[in-house]
Amino acid sequence: MRFPGRFRDSLVDGKLDHISLSFLVDELEIRRGGVGGNIAFGMGVLGARPLLVGAAGMDFADYRSWLERHNVDTASVLISEFRHTARFICTTDADQNQWATFYAGAMVESRDIELQPVVDRVGGLDLVLIGPNDPEAMLRHTDECRFRSIAFAADPSQQLARMEGEEIRLLVDGAKFLFTNEYEASLIEQKTGWSADDILDRVEVRITTLGAKGSRIESRHFAPMHVPVPREEQIIDPTGVGDAFRAGFLCAYSWGASYERCAQVGSLLATYAIETVGPQEYEVSQRRFVERLRDAYGETAVAEVEPHLRCSRP
Repeated sequence: MRFPGRFRDSLVDGKLDHISLSFLVDELEIRRGGVGGNIAFGMGVLGARPLLVGAAGMDFADYRSWLERHNVDTASVLISEFRHTARFICTTDADQNQWATFYAGAMVESRDIELQPVVDRVGGLDLVLIGPNDPEAMLRHTDECRFRSIAFAADPSQQLARMEGEEIRLLVDGAKFLFTNEYEASLIEQKTGWSADDILDRVEVRITTLGAKGSRIESRHFAPMHVPVPREEQIIDPTGVGDAFRAGFLCAYSWGASYERCAQVGSLLATYAIETVGPQEYEVSQRRFVERLRDAYGETAVAEVEPHLRCSRP
């Protein structure tokens, strides 16, 4: 929501211990989101068929239909009988100050989800990305992946702030991939007490997004590499950009592409996200995606990626 005034004009010195305020907003936008939904949507747009696993409320029907139309398998989403789907509610004033509330809702029930029934339904899992969710669910799913020898990617993101070092160590240790931005990478090191070298001993590949500077990919198995971002046609909204990067990266990984190529596909899809308001509002045409991939990374990248692309538009 957008409030045309300034929050500060309604705050009175000496009265901040008793606040009861109401703001008349002149704009309301409702958008689909959530890390799991955003990543699954991005993969579906490129032609993959990702499985979304999580908990939602009985109000999930419209969102489910949207995701299914974009090639996402939602059959393993647990539907709560008592809670609404998690949501983030934010009001922004004329100075870009924000008052926000996050309602966890049905998200807390994801701790009740077992992965083995998902495995049984589809016949096996190539990789499980464990993103920011109910902390107990994150730990449970990570533990089950280890127990069942299922490769997993650690992407704790926003939940790093509330989790302790030991919990973070349990989420990261043994991961196929560790996804973070620069700040989150430092936070992991600070909270776990692990150095950057320690982390490389515990994960197979560490991917750090660097904003406009691209991404860095590190491993004990190859020399570090830096992948730049394509040129944006416009910068409108950064919401969901990291999720789009992960979607493109994982999509290319499923094709058997090199890690450099994975990061290039991820960076290009992230560019689509930043050019659009909302994390699931971008559209990708096959022809234009290939053109932009060629402009940014050259003919070799196109030759390796184009045969696998099945974009939602020609």
